[in-house]
Amino acid sequence: MAKKKSRKPAARAAAKRPAQKRSAARKAAAKSAAKSTARRKLKSKGRAAPAPKRAGKKQRVAISHHREEDFKADGLRTYAKYRDLGVAEASSGAARAHVIRLMGPCDPDVVSKLHFHDVDFQMVYVLKGWVKTYIEGVGETTFREGSSWTQPPRIKHLIMDYADDVELLEVILPADFKTVELTV
Repeated sequence: MAKKKSRKPAARAAAKRPAQKRSAARKAAAKSAAKSTARRKLKSKGRAAPAPKRAGKKQRVAISHHREEDFKADGLRTYAKYRDLGVAEASSGAARAHVIRLMGPCDPDVVSKLHFHDVDFQMVYVLKGWVKTYIEGVGETTFREGSSWTQPPRIKHLIMDYADDVELLEVILPADFKTVELTV
């Protein structure tokens, strides 16, 4: 038995032709409608809400170039010189960053005093030389050029020894904080 080819009714074929031949205006309208739906904000499940805007003080750019005369013996430690990087002023006190040069040779009677800082955040990066520290819960650790560490708020620590040429980058939040020296 021979199969008959089915033909579409003429009305159906005719109805399809106008849809295929849309005008340029109709195409643009359809494209615009598609864009506006694609740009709608969607509620996403499983994602955290966006962080609220910070209501802090205005910050500005801080640029600091190396100059030997910028190292001052006016910081927390008497055996160190500090080069302020301008972050405290630029951040309206939100943070402080400075390069610290510990002056050699190390004198443990002066240097090795257990203490903590009342800070929100503290990070140290060894730029040059090495430094040996004691950190509560960690113990003694020697950090060399390229090493870094963070110290949680109020963690007890002390410097045990260091190279005569050691330089450290320290970042602390907030810029102004209290240091408490502990007696053993």
